[in-house]
Amino acid sequence: MCLKKVLTAIIFILFYQTHLYSKSNSFNNFNPKNLSNYFSGIVAFENKKNSDALNFYNSSKILINQHDPYLKRYITSLILENKVSQAINVIRLNKENENTKFFDAYLLLIIDSLKRGNFDDAYDQINRVTDFFSEEKLKLAILNILKEYIYVFKEKNYFENRTSYGNLSKISDAFQKCYLDDRNTENYFLKVINESDSDYSRYVFFYVSYLIEKGRLSNIRNILSEYDYINSKLLISQSKNWVEDRKYEKFTNIFSCKNHNHVISEFLFLVSNLYSSQDDFEKSNFYLYLSNYLNPKFIYNLSLVAENYYFNEDFIKAKKILKGFDKEDKIYYWFRIKKEAQIIAEEDNNKKRSVAFITSEFNKIKKHNHKMIFDIANFYKSSKDYENAIKYYSKVIEDLDDNNIIKADVLYRRGGSYERIGEYEKSDKDLLMSLNIEPNDAYVLNYLAYSWLERDYKIDEALDMLKIAYELESNDPYIIDSIGWAYYLIEDYSKAEKFLQRAVELMPEDPIVNDHYGDILWKLDQKIQARYFWKNVLKMKKAEKEMKDKINLKLIIGINKS
Repeated sequence: MCLKKVLTAIIFILFYQTHLYSKSNSFNNFNPKNLSNYFSGIVAFENKKNSDALNFYNSSKILINQHDPYLKRYITSLILENKVSQAINVIRLNKENENTKFFDAYLLLIIDSLKRGNFDDAYDQINRVTDFFSEEKLKLAILNILKEYIYVFKEKNYFENRTSYGNLSKISDAFQKCYLDDRNTENYFLKVINESDSDYSRYVFFYVSYLIEKGRLSNIRNILSEYDYINSKLLISQSKNWVEDRKYEKFTNIFSCKNHNHVISEFLFLVSNLYSSQDDFEKSNFYLYLSNYLNPKFIYNLSLVAENYYFNEDFIKAKKILKGFDKEDKIYYWFRIKKEAQIIAEEDNNKKRSVAFITSEFNKIKKHNHKMIFDIANFYKSSKDYENAIKYYSKVIEDLDDNNIIKADVLYRRGGSYERIGEYEKSDKDLLMSLNIEPNDAYVLNYLAYSWLERDYKIDEALDMLKIAYELESNDPYIIDSIGWAYYLIEDYSKAEKFLQRAVELMPEDPIVNDHYGDILWKLDQKIQARYFWKNVLKMKKAEKEMKDKINLKLIIGINKS
């Protein structure tokens, strides 16, 4: 009984003495069971277990009209379980209540109106709520761009007095021109695609889709031939594959800029991608599911949902999404196989089984493109099967032009594989060829130079390369470590200490960096500090046994004076 009284007191304080205060006069709704479910839901959500959170929220729905924050959390959880229709219905049923006056609720009502083709209602709602979010830049941008789109849909004309939102507005311009069948549509798409500051190659898909709708097929192959499978976005690689197989209907079946829901769906994907780039995976998935609600045929966008679940280590949900990509769409199916292989490695901590899985699936595919061969090589390299990695990197290299930047990257990776098995002559040749194609690649410069340092080979040349690499990427911790180690080897200990201290600050959990810093501190006669960093290495999971054996020896005898 005593515990119950304490709980009741806590409930009273939380709901009546703070911002959690309810407008309801019914205290009975705030009984221990309802509140326990509600708070359990909050905890589950914070622990990234949204399915559990939703179950708890469903068990405490009595709070929907009594406690304002409840509705926000409930709506978020519904959408993150892809229950957008249900979330919209909840807001529609409660829209006259004060607790629906928040951004996501307004957004859902606008999307609902768009889904039903009621542009007048959508436009009225936008006008009513824009002022509420004038101080929140991203929300205001979302609302204003939506307002422009809705006006275009409603009036079949351009929106005057627009606010510029940089590249977001450029993209919006292209889709609006396309929707209105403007004769300059093509130029607007090209303006987005050729944007030099950012990679907007994704919009090649929409440009190609537009050309197909116009019956202009002659230039499509040439447009996509400029993109290689290896370094292209998923959607562009799949587009390239569809065009090669003459599956033009794939484009028009999943997207038309004449369909307002498709256009808004792509805008919401753009917002989602922005949140994903900021590692806000919940918010990213929120907008992705809204996007999917407006255009469920565009299932390929859900690849980003799978990625987000993967990064959040929600492997069950990631695998569920991945099952939606089948063999009919070759590129996305390969993406599925790769991601499932990565999940096996993470879940089971078993790289061998992961490689065995992807190898088996790879061998089932009749015709491989560069991307697949490149990916399988990377899997072999990450599992330290360097011979097989070299074999597949070589297959890609054979098919690429000598001056292709992609070839520079593959040579770098093959060179690294040769270095790992001690074939230094072949390694050096590949890395130097890579630099011949791309001389200012800081990471290739660093890799080759550090390889030479490790072999006590061409130390002065290695240092010169590292100086160039450092100028190019002065904040990269690996390059900072390498140049510090080069100064150590030429016995310039004061410069070495400066660089290695910074490397440790940037990578405190890296065993090699800690080992190097310990060595320089020993040379500077700071032996207690040196032993401290060496001992750090012994605690690190990433430190290999051979390194730990050397560290243990140094802890006993130190480093011989040179």
